[in-house]
Amino acid sequence: MNTARVRQDINYSYVNQDYTANPIQQAPVIEGYFHKENTYKEMAIRKVNATLCGILGVFVIVAFVSYYFEMCNEITLNTLSRQVTTLNDENAELQNHLDRLKSFNNVDNRMTQYNLLQKAAKVIEVPAVSANVNVEPQKTLTSTVNWAIGY
Repeated sequence: MNTARVRQDINYSYVNQDYTANPIQQAPVIEGYFHKENTYKEMAIRKVNATLCGILGVFVIVAFVSYYFEMCNEITLNTLSRQVTTLNDENAELQNHLDRLKSFNNVDNRMTQYNLLQKAAKVIEVPAVSANVNVEPQKTLTSTVNWAIGY
């Protein structure tokens, strides 16, 4: 909203005179608040500031986008790390089981190679023994040492 009032006083003394000798003398009087005229230096500073703000805005957007992709890569790496850890644990269990089986297989191969376990060639029969054996109670022995308590 413009609230400026304009008052113009026009001098008409040039009517019968040469224009080049007496230019138009107008003295407009303007009352009100008006913005100051911007100098070239202020306009140049404003353009440089606007340009730098635009560049900064672009860098901030690029930083946010790169941060998003970095977080996506971090999540993927964490998932892969958990899977690798799980596979390593399973691999260790399977390796232990395999080592145990190899050990049993090696023992079995050695036993058959050296023929250490053989079947009995002959069976011996023994007559039954009667179970009427008297068990004598054992005597309790007393200690002949007198133990001392303390020093």
